[in-house]
Amino acid sequence: MITCRWSPPLFRVNTFAERQAMLLKNLSRLLIVFLVLLLAGCVTVKVDLFEEPKPLKEKVISGYGGDKILLVDISGLIVESQPRSLFGMASVTTPGRVKEELDKAAKDKRIKALVLRINSPGGTVSASDLVHHELMAYKKETGVPVVACLMGLATSGGYYLAQAGDTIVAHPSGITGSIGVLAMKLNIKGLMDKVGVEGEMVKSGQWKDFWSPFRPANPEEKQMMQQVIDSYYQGFVDVVALGRKMDIKEVRRVADGRIYTAAQAKDLGLVDSLGYLDDAIKIAQKQAGLEEAKVVRYHRPGSYRPNIYSQFPFPDFSGAVTPQFLYLWWPGEI
Repeated sequence: MITCRWSPPLFRVNTFAERQAMLLKNLSRLLIVFLVLLLAGCVTVKVDLFEEPKPLKEKVISGYGGDKILLVDISGLIVESQPRSLFGMASVTTPGRVKEELDKAAKDKRIKALVLRINSPGGTVSASDLVHHELMAYKKETGVPVVACLMGLATSGGYYLAQAGDTIVAHPSGITGSIGVLAMKLNIKGLMDKVGVEGEMVKSGQWKDFWSPFRPANPEEKQMMQQVIDSYYQGFVDVVALGRKMDIKEVRRVADGRIYTAAQAKDLGLVDSLGYLDDAIKIAQKQAGLEEAKVVRYHRPGSYRPNIYSQFPFPDFSGAVTPQFLYLWWPGEI
């Protein structure tokens, strides 16, 4: 008698965890082989994550003639150094980039005027002051007229830079002002308490952990910080008083941190006139005594800037753990 009986197949389906472990094991083997070949000199790998900046090139934006009006872009945050990203250069304004443009312009005797196109909420105190210093040095060296054009947003450090202009033109729908200084920090002690994390500090002096994010600031620290803020604020007031030819008391009256519309700023004497970028260019051309001129700007090869309004995209901004002193308008709460 023949009996037929079904027997299950002699294999089983691996679980997800087993398949994942097998995949990791195979990847590890491939990595080991790759490293062996690399160390043996059989494989050459070039990793170029960060694109190096290329020399500036001149581009004619509009107009004609032998004489030139240089358009300098002040957009995004004003910071000391250019951040790097895996996708190229982040869009900010740095003293280094502005100085590079001004140095190139100083060598070109056909640059007869300079227009600052400012669209910035401000930035750090040091960077704003450095850019302003470079602009003033360029004016002194070349004697060319400088016209500042405030675009949609030219507040705090952005307005600080405008003081280098002989004339300030504000876009009719723009926002300016926010004359003042701020410093901030994140107090994460409450969060640390919730997750059961405690910070420990060994320091060489009483104030070495000044403004630490791991605890609330004490009254003495707040007083010390306020003294620094007041010093930077006085510097801002002095620059505005000199640039706008206003009395110190008059500047202090309007420099309480509030923002102003372009019309309000004109009424307060913070800008000379309302107008558009082409109006600012015409003013610069008139101040330079030019019947005709072409508008030029400097750019990196590979970047496309077809007209006077083309600019870099606005950057993302996030706070840092270390304290920074800012000429910056940053509305809202953390």
